Parts: sequence; C-alpha cells; structure tokens
Amino acid sequence: MNIPKSKIAILSTVINFELYEKTSQLFPEGIQKYIIDGRNRMYGIDSIIYMVSKFKNLGIEWLIMADEDVIFYNPEQAFSIVEKMNDENYTVAGVRDGGVIAHRKHNPNVINTFFSVLNIKTVLDIWDKKAILSNQYTKPNEFNDFGSLPYTFNTDSLFEPYYCFYLWLRRNNKKFLFLDVKMKDDAIANEVLFNNKTLLCHTWYARRYGKDPFQTQRINNYLPQLNLTHSATVKPIIFNDKFYLIKKPSILFHLVSQKIYKIFQKLVN
Repeated sequence: MNIPKSKIAILSTVINFELYEKTSQLFPEGIQKYIIDGRNRMYGIDSIIYMVSKFKNLGIEWLIMADEDVIFYNPEQAFSIVEKMNDENYTVAGVRDGGVIAHRKHNPNVINTFFSVLNIKTVLDIWDKKAILSNQYTKPNEFNDFGSLPYTFNTDSLFEPYYCFYLWLRRNNKKFLFLDVKMKDDAIANEVLFNNKTLLCHTWYARRYGKDPFQTQRINNYLPQLNLTHSATVKPIIFNDKFYLIKKPSILFHLVSQKIYKIFQKLVN
C-alpha cells in the first residue's frame, strides 16, 4: 500500500464497551484506534461534528469508521478500499441506508454509519458546519445512481439526522463508493463485500448486547467463526465530551427520567 498507515486511523462511537473489547481485536492492524464515548447518547450528526473537532490537527487523512457490532472477516481489505478511494478520488465509501439491507428502508442516496471510510482530509478542507446542517432536505430525482435495488427504499427519507452531512458532500460533488451487501440467515445481520469478497459482518443491536439474551446469543453466534486469539497491539485513544449532556438538556432530562423510573420500579416490586 502506497499510503502510510500513520495517515490512516479507525474510529468507533461506542455505546457497548463489552462488545467493543471483543470485536476491536479484529480491526485492521497497524493503525491507531480512536473511540468517541457514546454512553452519553452522543452519536449521529453530533458525533460527526465532534469527530471533526478532534481530528482537525492530528494529521490523519483517511478514517475507517466502524461500530462495535462490526466483526471484520478480512480487515486488510479496508486498506484496499482506501487505496481505491485514493486512486479514484472518492471521499466516502459505505453502504446505502435504503434498498440493500432488508430492514433499512430509508434513503439510498446516503450511507448508514455502521461502517464507512472517509477522506477526512478532504472533509476538513471544505468543512462548513452551518452549510452541513442546512442540507437536511431532499429533492425529487436527485442523484438517481442506484439502479435496481433488492429491498424497499425511500429517496424522500430524512430518517437519520446525520443525512445532512452526506447530502452536503454529494451536493459538493464528492464521490461516493457504495459497497455491496449480503444478508445473513437471521435476516438481521449483513455482510459487507468488496471486490466480491466478504469484508465484515454487521450484527446490529450493539445496545442490547449483554442485556437482551436473544440478541447477545445471536451476536455471539458470529464471534466463534473468527480467531480472537491475537492481542490488540494498539490501545485506543478515547474522546469524551464531558459537557455534552449540559449542551443537550433534553437528553439529560430523558436519562434522569429513566433512572428515576428504574428506581421506582425496584421499590414497587
């Protein structure tokens, strides 16, 4: 690979650290791992904005983004994606959020953030937060580059607040490399393919791991297929916005209400 690994990093916004401890052992090797602590409900567009603030002075040019419920089968393929993107001037690689995953019936013009590769250098060069947030809208017949897709989708969908970031990039003529998908037998998990080879499996439901017996066992069923014996040689650097909940009082109120409700339930039971 012509791109130094020092210019590539992998970032996860993590809610379930128990699952991350397992799956991160299978991440692409030789690059720095970063975590945005999502236990305070920071994710989506807020996580993207926070990410940019943290990476603007790190000298990273390529960012592999993977949730903790992503299990890499062939992690070295991630570097092949970076090479293709670099050679062919792509800014984003990822999976459409509609039409290719059976239970994601939303907008196929943007990606789902469970896995992606981002030319963070390009993003930083044109970054405009105000412009990004103003792009949370759709236009009839915009883009139309997806042809025939196997599952339901809705090009008018604004289901995820982070769509504005990717719509802004597309409207700035940044190229997207959309990756192929294969559904697993449980009709929930999916494989992501590159060059007709399986790159990873996305299990979904990271939040429920260790809490919901069904989801925990379902996710565990994918882990024994892999070799988890190699040790993680690069420890993650963790970012935590300690003031996030203060800036988001509605989320803080919701979390406090949940805790009060749980305490009440214990008392009455």
